[in-house]
Amino acid sequence: MKLALVGDIGGTNARFALWRDEQLEAVQVLPTADFAGPEQAIVAYLQAQGLPLGSIGSVCLACAGPVSGKLFRFTNNHWRTDLTAFCEALQIDRLQMINDFSAMALGMTRIAEHERVQVCPGEPQADHPALAIGAGTGLGVSTLLAQADGRWLVLPGEGGHVDLPIGSPREVELWQILYRQLGHVRAEDVLSGNGLLVLYRAICELDGQPLLHATPAAITTAGLAGEPVAAAVLEQFSCWLGRAAGNNVLTLGARGGVYIVGGVVPRFAERFLASGFAKSFRDKGCMSHYLDGIPVWLVTAEYPGLTGAGVALQQASERSP
Repeated sequence: MKLALVGDIGGTNARFALWRDEQLEAVQVLPTADFAGPEQAIVAYLQAQGLPLGSIGSVCLACAGPVSGKLFRFTNNHWRTDLTAFCEALQIDRLQMINDFSAMALGMTRIAEHERVQVCPGEPQADHPALAIGAGTGLGVSTLLAQADGRWLVLPGEGGHVDLPIGSPREVELWQILYRQLGHVRAEDVLSGNGLLVLYRAICELDGQPLLHATPAAITTAGLAGEPVAAAVLEQFSCWLGRAAGNNVLTLGARGGVYIVGGVVPRFAERFLASGFAKSFRDKGCMSHYLDGIPVWLVTAEYPGLTGAGVALQQASERSP
């Protein structure tokens, strides 16, 4: 039988792996800027693995943005592809493309205990949806539902583009600064890697502080070192993520648990665990009790999106005659 290949395509990096016996093999991360499109990146990956064209039977790519039709333009990078031309160029039988956070949600079905850290205690209700939400290049949101036949259904969406939730007078003041800069203020404008920098600049303006840092990485490093302004950025980021996650739980009835994923939060995990996330998550007025007992985990797994792409491929092959 031919091998299967899975990919998780982000704005900055593309991650590829072989999918064999329901496991990832030979994971490699390639910068998207180095390649004209996904076909060229996959050819480079196959060459690195010593595999010729035609050795891969099926491919599943997890991609940011809504997936539909035969032409696809990748969100947050310059890649485009035609699904028919893709299959012909790589000599594969089938290409499956899914939303990147659909893959992330499916990846949660294979998470081991040591790959997640409890943020809020509780017991997941198996007959209710679970939520995956996380900040990376953007803010992703997806819903996971267990099916009676043991398979999993994912409801993809664009929840990162909802309005930024406001829950305190200080957040009103910050929102006003953001509104002057951005116009419509989305949750993703703050809850993303670049959002750390946007939030830092807004806090500096509000509090009359000088701008000392020019990158999200520098802000995170300074915040972990205890610099007050940078630490306030990490705290406010955590609180706003809590509000966004809590809103999604109420909207979706996601009593099956919440998974905090993405590349941003694990970089300041200890501070996040001690932050106001849990309070903001539950701060829903007369419906605050609804959030009681809903478990929240911070996912530390290295490649959950790739694993989820493999699960999607596996489920698709099981449905095929």
